[in-house]
Amino acid sequence: MTTLIKNVRLVDSHLDCMGAVLIEDGKIQHVLKEGNLSEMVEAEEKCAKSIDGLGLCLMPAFTDMHFHMRYPGGEGKETMETGEAAAVKGGYTALCTMANTSPVCDNPQVFEKIMKRHEEVGLCDIFQISAVTKGLEGKETVDFGTMKKLTSLFSDDGKTLVDSELAKEAFKKSRELDFIVMAHCEPESKTVRRHLGTMAEVPGRLHICHISKRKTVDLIRAGKAAFGDLLTCEVTPHHLFAEDLDYRVNPSFGTSADRESLLDGARSGLIDVIGTDHAPHSRQDKLNGSPGISNVEIAFEMVHTVFERENIGIGRLVEMMAEKPAELLGLSKGRLLEGMDADLVLADLDVVKKISSETFSSKGRNTPFDGWETKGEIVLTMKEGRVIYDSRQIAR
Repeated sequence: MTTLIKNVRLVDSHLDCMGAVLIEDGKIQHVLKEGNLSEMVEAEEKCAKSIDGLGLCLMPAFTDMHFHMRYPGGEGKETMETGEAAAVKGGYTALCTMANTSPVCDNPQVFEKIMKRHEEVGLCDIFQISAVTKGLEGKETVDFGTMKKLTSLFSDDGKTLVDSELAKEAFKKSRELDFIVMAHCEPESKTVRRHLGTMAEVPGRLHICHISKRKTVDLIRAGKAAFGDLLTCEVTPHHLFAEDLDYRVNPSFGTSADRESLLDGARSGLIDVIGTDHAPHSRQDKLNGSPGISNVEIAFEMVHTVFERENIGIGRLVEMMAEKPAELLGLSKGRLLEGMDADLVLADLDVVKKISSETFSSKGRNTPFDGWETKGEIVLTMKEGRVIYDSRQIAR
């Protein structure tokens, strides 16, 4: 089916103008910029469906490189249904889901069980991450050759890879087999420094998860000068959005100086990706001290709010939330370009509201931001040209 989304502000990392997008067979067929009236009329005449975007912002849908789905073994915190529903509500059509499941995703059997369950839900794309070490125990690496046939992402997230010999093996294999090692670093700056030292001996493809400290930003800067594209990193929405909060997340909320350094890194392009680290917990989990925050469905509004306040352009937001993660994963999405997947979102950039965890689609209501004011909201999400979320019935 051919669909035209018209009367929208087209935004990606290289584009910001009024116009329309023509979609056919799940792909962007044509990007029409305002002023080309004849093309617009011709497109509308031949399309099967026309959606009036009402002047809202049309962007590529987002890809989350850091998401805890909790399946299998943690369905009391999140199910595949609630996790994917929360994601598409937040504008995400692709999720990289961490390996700290129960049992741990360190073998093909667990991997295939997860993917089978996802196929039964199928709201968005799932890229399941494999553990680096068996059982996340940091003692013996997984069979990289076997697991690489299933995934290109490996992480012991939640645990730090302490053994330098295992790190060397993982980095070496990442170059040989072409995969990314995603590193949880705790203590953060000390571990990043150690991993960069290991990279100097055995270069590998290393992605530093959820950076939060000014010292880490400085280390990343030096690391990128040394290793170039082999080194990437991410920051969470909540570490950009707030500082010095007495709320347990891992890593903890930083100081004002830490947050300012993260914002500078986001602005300059030093920090590649915004990963939500969506980690849903029950109320009892949080009372018992479990670290984590449920934020995939409010990530966009948190980032948009702080970026607008800090004069960081929305094109940079799209680059960090859509384009760069898609590029790292080798996906045909993240830009408003002809031939790209029609994974798109419509956002109201002007609406001001207060965060309310009671409205979350996720089972996890764990957030310190109830009542905090944000600006911006995802109102429609489209996956391969199909509307999968539409809070205002725009596409009816």
